[in-house]
Amino acid sequence: MEVVYEDNHIIIVNKRSGEIVQGDKTGDTPLSETVKQYIKEKYNKPGEVFLGVVHRLDRPVSGLVVFARTSKALTRLNKMFAEGQVHKTYWAIVEARGERLEVRGESTLLTHWLTRNEQQNKSYAYDHEVPRSKKAQLRYRVIGNGDNYDLVEVELMTGRHHQIRCQLSAIGRAIKGDLKYGARRSNPDGSISLQSHRIEFVHPVSKETIIVEAPLPDDPLWQALAPK
Repeated sequence: MEVVYEDNHIIIVNKRSGEIVQGDKTGDTPLSETVKQYIKEKYNKPGEVFLGVVHRLDRPVSGLVVFARTSKALTRLNKMFAEGQVHKTYWAIVEARGERLEVRGESTLLTHWLTRNEQQNKSYAYDHEVPRSKKAQLRYRVIGNGDNYDLVEVELMTGRHHQIRCQLSAIGRAIKGDLKYGARRSNPDGSISLQSHRIEFVHPVSKETIIVEAPLPDDPLWQALAPK
């Protein structure tokens, strides 16, 4: 486990792909329990350690996860996330199919309407509103080019199920390794090449601006595509 920021009220961890944030039916040890154990041991805390889960990342996704260490921080962070006051930036390696996306400064707005299939645990994108759909918007820009893949930076404007994965796939730019959304092949470790890369928000207690970036995954392709 890699802690990238920590104080009395919050802790931010760089999640590895394959880890789950909260417990689920698999019975695997969630990241939340690992963080609790870390706090208990580091600070010699007796009894149960408080840790609030504020948001989650899909299991195959890596990157920054924010946890609350106090109930005050949890309440305020929940409100901040709900009101869009926490700014998250994602990096994704996408397949370069058809017309190439060139590195450029400006971002492109993507708007779709997504429906969710619970049985398949998958979302579907439409370019118009359909029954039971929710509007999904993100902005993306290309920040790196390779022979077969491009690196894009994504800013979420809404928070829908599998939104980044689904919307990028809908424009023919499936995320590397994401078989569920049209990638040509899987990654050897079962991950998808999507990282919660940067997070910025006003600290819920101290009111200081917190900006944290995750280190790149230990993968030569990430290193090659990342801006120098």
